Amino acid sequence: MVSMRGRLVAGVHCSHRAARIVVCDGDTGDIRRQAVVRFADGAHGDPVSWLRAFGEAAGGGTLDDVEAIGVTAQGHGLIALDATGVVVAPPLPHDDISASGAAAELVEELGGPQEWLTATGLVPNAATAVSHLRRFLRFEPEAAARVVAAALPHDWLTWQLLGCPAELTTDRSDASTTGYWSPHTGGWREDLAEQAFGRPVRLPRLVGPGETAGRTPEGLVISAGAGAEAALAFGLGLEHGDVVIAVGAAGAAFAVHDAPTADPMVAGLADASGRRLPIVRTLNAVRVLRGAAAMLGVDTAGFDELALRATPGACGLVMLPYLDGERVPNLPHAAGTLTGLHRESMTPEAFARAAVEGMVCGLADALDVLRACGVVVERVILVGVGARSAAVRSVAPMLFGVPVAVPEPTEAARAAALGVARQAAWALSGKPDVPTWPRSATVFAGAGEEDLAVGIAVREQYAEVRDGLHPEAASRDAGGVTGRHRRG
Repeated sequence: MVSMRGRLVAGVHCSHRAARIVVCDGDTGDIRRQAVVRFADGAHGDPVSWLRAFGEAAGGGTLDDVEAIGVTAQGHGLIALDATGVVVAPPLPHDDISASGAAAELVEELGGPQEWLTATGLVPNAATAVSHLRRFLRFEPEAAARVVAAALPHDWLTWQLLGCPAELTTDRSDASTTGYWSPHTGGWREDLAEQAFGRPVRLPRLVGPGETAGRTPEGLVISAGAGAEAALAFGLGLEHGDVVIAVGAAGAAFAVHDAPTADPMVAGLADASGRRLPIVRTLNAVRVLRGAAAMLGVDTAGFDELALRATPGACGLVMLPYLDGERVPNLPHAAGTLTGLHRESMTPEAFARAAVEGMVCGLADALDVLRACGVVVERVILVGVGARSAAVRSVAPMLFGVPVAVPEPTEAARAAALGVARQAAWALSGKPDVPTWPRSATVFAGAGEEDLAVGIAVREQYAEVRDGLHPEAASRDAGGVTGRHRRG
């Protein structure tokens, strides 16, 4: 066993916008150094740009005396490699939906959503690697003919740090996002990858939690790495009852859990420690607020000010924020709607408030789906660019029905890198137990009883419109999306 006292470990997070490195004390988790290098516009889908940004962030002594490194990266985007390890085509951008037809085709071929849930814990969509394989085969057959291996961004970066050895590696959390990994065996479903691609494709070696993927040519230990949400959960040190709601262009709600889930709206992913990480994704989040602000001709601060001036319920104005369809409820072809127009609600303030409440009610619906699957929801940690909105922070506790914490933006931004740094310490220690790093002091703010009652009324108003306009989704009440808060 290796003592971690005084030893340095590092976590690398390659997001859609930047490469970030945090260097930590392996014993306490205290951050010693950090560096961030942002990508040039349009470079987020170029693996070479990721590696270049990492090199810049690692320069200037950032990694001096570091003994182990963990890697996490954006989860969306299949990286297909040829026999020499060259990237055949750049991965699709995170908001590309061109594989949605391939996903639908694969779901039908296997016998429907329930068959996929049973086999892999998730139902493929446009973001799933198995769908990207089928899309690649259908639309780029000449390039697909050169492909011999399939990886995700974190796998590719880890492979590069290891000096491009004969095999790629990955961990269970990222593997669980692909659509060809089994939560029952913890191994690959190579038959599903072959079915999608028409022939066998080489997949990375799976590395268990706390194990090492290998060593760099310089001798640094490289840990298994993790998917972006799993790394974030590990870095935040989620406890029983904690749920993370990430508010980016789209939204996501996830928690560490022990039991499997069986809902098509839930991706039953794996976490970074050997447990499960059920996640519910929505298609519409910050893009709703940005679109509404643009219509009103105001900036972010001005939009928040308008929304906070309005009364809860927006004078009866209700926005269903399904601008790009929606996954929760499952309405892929829906459009956004605005109802409840009266003279008193036809104001910029009411419109801004309806946009905020509609977006947060959509996220609360995702929270209800987790509750219906047995996930205990006692507290919410709100992260992402949407968490910076004063209006969102104001309405979240009353609409979620539980206390909400919003970490400082810098803390939230480095949480994923901190998670894989913690994993690197685990791999370096050689111990079976997860390192216990102190959790950052997080203040949870709850709503008073009066505000909770108001929140219930707002959600019921929203649910009435949602179910009236989309009765096909309303019939799915078994999922728990009722508009009412459920404690625990």
